[in-house]
Amino acid sequence: MSDPRRRARVIDALRSGVVPATGCTEPVSLAFAAARAARLLPVAVERIEGLVSANVMKNGMAVMVPGTEMPGLQVAAALGAIDGDPDAGLGVLNGAGAAGVGRARAMVSEGLVSVGVADVPDQLYAEVVLHGAGHSARVCIAGGHTHVFLEELDGAVVWETARPSPSHTSPATELLRTLTLREVYEIATTAPLEQIDFMLEAERMNRELVEAGLAGHYGLDLGATMMRAASAGLGSDDLTTRMTALTAAASDARMGGAPLPAMTNAGSGNQGITATVPVTMAADHVGATDEQRIRALTLSHLTALYIHASLPVLSAFCAAATAGMGSAAGVAYLLDGRYETVERAVSTMCGDTVGMVCDGAAPSCTLKVASSVGSASRAVVLALAEQRVDGSNGIVCDDVDETIRGLGRLATTSSVATDPQILQIMLGKTRREPGATTQGGGAWSG
Repeated sequence: MSDPRRRARVIDALRSGVVPATGCTEPVSLAFAAARAARLLPVAVERIEGLVSANVMKNGMAVMVPGTEMPGLQVAAALGAIDGDPDAGLGVLNGAGAAGVGRARAMVSEGLVSVGVADVPDQLYAEVVLHGAGHSARVCIAGGHTHVFLEELDGAVVWETARPSPSHTSPATELLRTLTLREVYEIATTAPLEQIDFMLEAERMNRELVEAGLAGHYGLDLGATMMRAASAGLGSDDLTTRMTALTAAASDARMGGAPLPAMTNAGSGNQGITATVPVTMAADHVGATDEQRIRALTLSHLTALYIHASLPVLSAFCAAATAGMGSAAGVAYLLDGRYETVERAVSTMCGDTVGMVCDGAAPSCTLKVASSVGSASRAVVLALAEQRVDGSNGIVCDDVDETIRGLGRLATTSSVATDPQILQIMLGKTRREPGATTQGGGAWSG
């Protein structure tokens, strides 16, 4: 790369896009708002009200909150208010203990927590109001999972900054959009190692989730079940199976509420897992050096960030697929090393699983993660044979960067109609189930 200053800015974008988070990031965003509000409130919290954007509601309804054995935004808000760390960002729930979990569960069961859908145009919005002894504290987040723009105590503004517009994009995202896949490859393969060796922390952190998913019984238990099936002769114990099953195991643990952080990508734990675990499995398979491992992880995560920069922050498009494109790039690099092989693998994936919808964070996300890794495996096998989906097929173009930009347009425009319909189905299902509770009592009406 000719300009070291540009490379440094891209690596800064990589650092900001690959960060730890304990728990699914949408409920955690609400928990963070609650923790910030609790710091303002001069008395113990007695009642909690929350409002979130439709996308945050969709992603928070069914996913387990770490350590609570409960799903949903209500318990996330309660735990954040009672035992969250307001200075820890997406790690707000890292230090939550048994006593705090018990109190949070009790508040939910006693009907003291409500969460409804805010009438806002934002894709990502979270608001919490805590009440206690006649006082109230309000915190609002928009534009990013931890981007607080307003804090109030008893109706008076304590701190305020400009609220991001619904179309706001960060400087890092704007920079990522100017890249090409070849430039991503060049940065990952030529940057000084000391500038990118932090990527090994993604391997360490997400490997712990793999181990938890294999040892425990989280979510669908897909990863462990696939490995048992291979041992029983119902599948093969090969690299593709291990990449798929062990990535699924990490996602099982993540979606099932394991009290462990994940290294995220573009604000998503599952995307971080998908961009990490297949690459580490391939690195183990080929006996990669530390340098090869670091560069493959960098290529995977930076590719995923580059592609995701063309997408909405949250949408009806399942971005496990784009994270899988990152892992396809990383695995292709480990098995072959050439840019042409990486490019073929990413292009082929654009002709495969890009049609998956996001119907909210839940244990079933593991299936989509597994599908994305399976797609990545197929794409790499074809790429190694010098085959790819070419520009005569569907949305795939001969130029990989043109394909990526088209994918972004598809995800952005399709979400306008698809996202509201998905949420309507989810909320209608909740109403019909006998004895079911909702996140906000009567907040679902309308």
